[in-house]
Amino acid sequence: MTLLLLAHFAAAAIAPGLAKSLHRRSFLVLALVPAATFVWLLAQSGTVTEGHTLVEQIRWVPQLGMDFSLRLGTLQWLLGLLVSGVGALALVYCAWYFKPDDPSLWRFTGVFTAFAGAMLGLVLADNLLALYVFWELTTVFSYTLIGHNPVRSANRRSAMQALLVTTFGGLAMLVGTVIIGQTSSYTISEMLASPPPAGALTTVAALLVLAGALTKSAQIPFHFWLPGAMAAPTPVSAYLHAASMVKAGIYLVLLLEPAFADVPGWRPVLVVLGLWTMIVGGWRALRQDDIKLLLAYGTVSQLGFMTVLSGIGSKAAALAALGLVLSHALFKSVLFFTVGIIDKGTGTRDLTQLHGIGRTAPVLAVVATISAASMAGLPPLVGFVAKESALTAAMESAHGPLSTATGWLTVAGIVAGSALTVAYSARFVWGAFMTKGETGAAARPTPFDAPRPLLIAPVLLAAATVAAGFLGDPLTELFHPYTASLPGEEPEHLALWHGLTPALGLSAVAIAGGLTLFALRAPFARLQARLPDVADGERVYQRFMKALDRFAVEVTALSQGGSLPTYLAAIFLVVLALPGVVAATALPGAQVRLWDTVAQAVVAALVIAGAVLAVRARNRLQSVMFVGTTGYGLALLFLLHGAPDLALTQVLVETFSLVLFVLVLRKLPESFRRRPRSARRSWRRSWRLALAGSIGLAISTLTVVAANARVHEPISKAFPQEAYDFGHGRNVVNVTLVDIRAWDTLGEISVLVAAATGIASLVFVRTQDVERSWTRRRNQGAVMASVVRERRSVILETATRLVFHVMILLSLYLLFAGHNQVGGGFAGGLVLGLALLVRYLAGGRAELDRAAPVSAGLVLGAGLAVSAVSALAPLAFGGTVLQSAVLEVDLPIWGHVKIVSALAFDIGVYLIVIGLALDVVRSLGAGIDKQAEEDEVTA
Repeated sequence: MTLLLLAHFAAAAIAPGLAKSLHRRSFLVLALVPAATFVWLLAQSGTVTEGHTLVEQIRWVPQLGMDFSLRLGTLQWLLGLLVSGVGALALVYCAWYFKPDDPSLWRFTGVFTAFAGAMLGLVLADNLLALYVFWELTTVFSYTLIGHNPVRSANRRSAMQALLVTTFGGLAMLVGTVIIGQTSSYTISEMLASPPPAGALTTVAALLVLAGALTKSAQIPFHFWLPGAMAAPTPVSAYLHAASMVKAGIYLVLLLEPAFADVPGWRPVLVVLGLWTMIVGGWRALRQDDIKLLLAYGTVSQLGFMTVLSGIGSKAAALAALGLVLSHALFKSVLFFTVGIIDKGTGTRDLTQLHGIGRTAPVLAVVATISAASMAGLPPLVGFVAKESALTAAMESAHGPLSTATGWLTVAGIVAGSALTVAYSARFVWGAFMTKGETGAAARPTPFDAPRPLLIAPVLLAAATVAAGFLGDPLTELFHPYTASLPGEEPEHLALWHGLTPALGLSAVAIAGGLTLFALRAPFARLQARLPDVADGERVYQRFMKALDRFAVEVTALSQGGSLPTYLAAIFLVVLALPGVVAATALPGAQVRLWDTVAQAVVAALVIAGAVLAVRARNRLQSVMFVGTTGYGLALLFLLHGAPDLALTQVLVETFSLVLFVLVLRKLPESFRRRPRSARRSWRRSWRLALAGSIGLAISTLTVVAANARVHEPISKAFPQEAYDFGHGRNVVNVTLVDIRAWDTLGEISVLVAAATGIASLVFVRTQDVERSWTRRRNQGAVMASVVRERRSVILETATRLVFHVMILLSLYLLFAGHNQVGGGFAGGLVLGLALLVRYLAGGRAELDRAAPVSAGLVLGAGLAVSAVSALAPLAFGGTVLQSAVLEVDLPIWGHVKIVSALAFDIGVYLIVIGLALDVVRSLGAGIDKQAEEDEVTA
């Protein structure tokens, strides 16, 4: 299972490259991954029928319950088949749906495949936290898929709407997930075996999780995002809204049903909202002229039907729910594929403009009619089997677990919703394929021309719809291990014929009622036009978003006036009012030791003097130099305290920052502006001095109080021995960074990459025609060199080139020696960054490009990839993430050599620091030079 999951994400990673080389044929290659998953899952049907489960587990952070575990049971098997099977066919469909020259194929292929992987991970996850991660991944990927064409405002608006609604539910679900994990277990199978104890906390947790499920499955009042998502390409609609994304909410409810069915509020919320959604969705579907929107509201209605069955919580209802999940995925994906073919063949989805498509595309008409009949619940199709079972389960629920009144109201609601389903199913077939207006041979059908291979997916799925109708007994056996986990009597098998039963009579009533509604469609449409909209959640959403925007504007106008002193003052006042006051009350009795040696006091005095002079200096360069003095003084304090590694890093950072400050000063006035004195300005200055002094005292007090608050021995005292025993190194600082607290380092280097990206994008706005070919940049080197020749010193350049290679060797030494000596990847990267900075200062941007003829983004990406791969590599050998290993060998010349696996992680850090330095120098140094040269040319 893990390999199949990884295969999806690996395929997603290479998909853009495949799309650029194979174009539309890349979809056929990518379809092999979900197809292989489908075949493997089919092979496990025997295991599932026998009630066995397959489990794979990777230990990650067991102390926090964060183990990556996968589990294949009945429910996971069914949803996995739908996700992989329909996903593979959707990819095949895409190979003829998109235009050969579509410029966005490279992005779409990767995101679609990644979504399929995320959905498969969601279904197979046996850990609540892992399930939540995959849950949110589907949200993010669906946002990209729905907004596939960002040029159209409708796509952007619909994508954002879906993202906000489902994210809201996801956040509520996260809180509920944490509560469940803390009160029971994060492992889903363990939690189901030993549910959380009954109580208010469990009820709150269950309802919060339900909020996530209801938003994902488009239940009222969150249903409006799904019709809006029809702005996505049709293959996306067929996959996300028939077989995968919207099924995630239903899956979650079914998954947790055995543990939470008796929680107060669980059944009422699901049954009431499900019935309401079923009826409103069917009502809205009958108002649509766009056949894709008709199917969208039909999907909302069917999801409500599934929610009702999931909420009843009996064996019979669970069996019917699984049957409906299967049948809906089959017939609804066919119908969405049909809409895509019609849209591509005619250029319209408006049923008032479609005439006689059934004559020009008979195969498509037959396939779609079969699927629409299954949606309407007509025999002998699987939709009929599922609906019969659902009606039986609803009638039985009146005798438990629902009350008598609630049970029969549920039956009435299902019959009414089923009648609406029959009506909009007939409306779809009539609108898409029948000849309207003129009849007979004189009627001219709408011109239709679509690629024949588009029929592959709908034909196969329609055949499955027919076949599944005759497979009631095998399906019942397959679903039995799940239904057995719920209360109630054993249900009747899924079957086409149970005799003359009440369920059959109710089904006949629904069919007759639906056909009557369709026959009276004209007066019914007039009735709908006169009645106001019900459950218009989208209107509420739009009003809420407008109010939120207005509120944000008001708050921003009030708090963001553009004054940096005001921002700092607000932050400092909060610090003084909260932690500052608390620290001041705890200060009496604290032991204070100002310094260990007189040298520390002297250095501290120099640092204070530098800070004061930096504030008082009127010249910007002088102020920067004094600020640098405080940094070098801090490095000296580190050295006096016995921390040479920290001292070296501080010196390197301070040197690099100092030079960059000087480069930026070229674009600023030489001195700070002098303002005339006044009483108001004097008052402001006095107030700022008082605030600055107060915040300084508050931070000092906090430091003293924090140091005195410690009651146990600090764990850092164990670091030296732990660093050697487990991290295999004697440099405690470096081992801490790449081993003991490597998770922190991984997060920090990710922030560094984001910061580098921000520098490149914010400092200079670059157009799409920016030169990206570094080969061409090297060819331009001679031209740039001639431009700045008069500013260059031959002696300085020669000396710089000699020193440059020495600095490279020094940086490599610091990298490889850092695990046991002073250094490390961060310090080594800074040294190489300084070497590049020296080359730039000596020869300008031409010299910089000669020294580093590579994209900074490439170096940053390579570094992050190396660190990530080295972090995950131990998993392949049965270890944990970021676990270190050591290899000791005796070499003829080198002697005894000890290589620690954490070195690979450190190399990633090294590359990221180099990439950041290169990006900063190019942006703040070479970029400013280029801008100045362009200004000179235009002047």
